[in-house]
Amino acid sequence: MKFLIVFVALFAVALAAPTSEILRSESDVGPESFKYDWETSDGQAAQAVGQLNNVGSEHESLAVHGSYRFVSDDGVTYEVKYTADENGFQPQGAHLPVGP
Repeated sequence: MKFLIVFVALFAVALAAPTSEILRSESDVGPESFKYDWETSDGQAAQAVGQLNNVGSEHESLAVHGSYRFVSDDGVTYEVKYTADENGFQPQGAHLPVGP
């Protein structure tokens, strides 16, 4: 009987879980660079391009430029564009506070 109750509860959770489809997914990964781009049917998306700088030197670093988007629980779509490099992660978005 316990097995049946657990099975029915898990089945109900599985039916209630939101599902989304992958609409687009592309990627290219090389030894010194990468890029990816994907989007799902629920409004999520991300894309990025990364390049290894100063290859073979003592100061090798990765520079990434990209963006991601998602729909929040309140139905608002947020998008963040960013750069991540030797200067750190630098996000930009209409909803993000701007420093002095």
